[in-house]
Amino acid sequence: MTSFWQWWQQLPHHIDPVLFSLGGFEIRYYGLMYLVAFAVAWFLLGYQVRKGEADISMPQLNDYMFWAILAVLIGGRLGYVLFYDLDYFLAHPLAIVLPFSTEEGIHFTGFRGMSFHGGALGVALVSIWFCRKHRIAVRAFGDTLVTVVPLAYTFGRLGNFLNGELYGRVTEMPWGMSFPEAPGAALRHPSQLYEAFFEGIVLFILIWGLRRKVTQPGRLLGIYLLGYAGFRFVIEFVREPDAHLGFVLAGLTMGQVLCLLMGFVGLALLVFSRKAQVNR
Repeated sequence: MTSFWQWWQQLPHHIDPVLFSLGGFEIRYYGLMYLVAFAVAWFLLGYQVRKGEADISMPQLNDYMFWAILAVLIGGRLGYVLFYDLDYFLAHPLAIVLPFSTEEGIHFTGFRGMSFHGGALGVALVSIWFCRKHRIAVRAFGDTLVTVVPLAYTFGRLGNFLNGELYGRVTEMPWGMSFPEAPGAALRHPSQLYEAFFEGIVLFILIWGLRRKVTQPGRLLGIYLLGYAGFRFVIEFVREPDAHLGFVLAGLTMGQVLCLLMGFVGLALLVFSRKAQVNR
């Protein structure tokens, strides 16, 4: 058992985040995980369309996925800029859109800095626009959409793990890990894996299982928002805060503050959907 824990604790040191490189250009597993996430979402949404569980056609779904992918990438990037490192990007505005660094010579860095909440907000805005364009009920479409988000999200957090980023705080637990990018050699919580499991797999099983049982429009969306916000809020207590940001409000991280706002929206949706059902 001791040999297993030693292997487990040093596992991040044996993972090369780069799949292959050509000159200064790199293809990382992190980027591939995004592609897998989009493919999973597309497949599961298509499954529901073919089963008649979604009030949308396949051509409409294909059109929507194009805009949703753009919303995730643009919203996630702008969310990180606004929520997590605004001062830096005000001083280096080209870094927002260019995956290169000119410090100490020009070299490829990729877009290291994406915000889930920014991506979620981008998808929400695109979804509202798309539903109005095609005369689709917004809350019902949101209920369908969140059935696939958690599983897709799982691959995003696995990408963070493979990239050696967003690691947790120092721990003495035997399942802690040593991350090459972390300061010092102390073991840390593998918070990326915690999030992949609870915010991803557990939440997916819950939401997917409820998709045919919860019929009030907006209710499943509310459950997802509350579920994600709750899991993320708790896990943030063992996740290392961003070094340049630290704690932002009453000992809470930026992620926790954003989750509180997200949770309030989810709760409002649940209350609203319940009142709508009572008033029928």
